[in-house]
Amino acid sequence: MAAYATAADVQARLLYTMTADQAAVCSTLLEDAAVLIDAAAPAAAADAKKVVSCRMVVRAMGDGSGSASGVPMGATQGSMSGLGYSQSWTIGTGGGAGELYLGKTDRQLLGMGSAVGSYSPVQELVREAQP
Repeated sequence: MAAYATAADVQARLLYTMTADQAAVCSTLLEDAAVLIDAAAPAAAADAKKVVSCRMVVRAMGDGSGSASGVPMGATQGSMSGLGYSQSWTIGTGGGAGELYLGKTDRQLLGMGSAVGSYSPVQELVREAQP
């Protein structure tokens, strides 16, 4: 499976310079992202697939801001204390930290919208029975 973006495309969106090891991981994540995108929206435009691939990998790798401030990537709430040595973080539900996932905006870029649907094999039987 060919990736829709390159490590250089992702590097242009990061706040830090990737090491050689990070660039290798990035390339692998881009290939994984391509599989996920093709499973969800195979007919999406190529430029949308590139942007979404980069967005997915940046989320998984982090943009560098979380590590600099001590806040875990994906944290939506946090707490720190002083001499009691307490620290607490809540990770968002949009996807786990370091995980590749399609967010709501990604789905819209791919032309999927945000609708949730289902299909039942019995639907076809009901349609055939109606006059």
